[in-house]
Amino acid sequence: MSTAVPPTEQLLYTPREAASVLRFGRSTVYELMAAGALKYVKQGRSRRIKRRDLEAFVDSLESLTN
Repeated sequence: MSTAVPPTEQLLYTPREAASVLRFGRSTVYELMAAGALKYVKQGRSRRIKRRDLEAFVDSLESLTN
């Protein structure tokens, strides 16, 4: 019997992690955040991007190409 806990999906991403997931440069992610194209939350000096906001951004890219 295994008592291993299944890994949980990451809820928040740093801009560097989001850039890696999106396969964009880190500065591009900061530009998208500044332009309002990619939503983020701010706690103190830290910025984090919700997984659902990353998914919404990718979905919006699909609608631009159709």
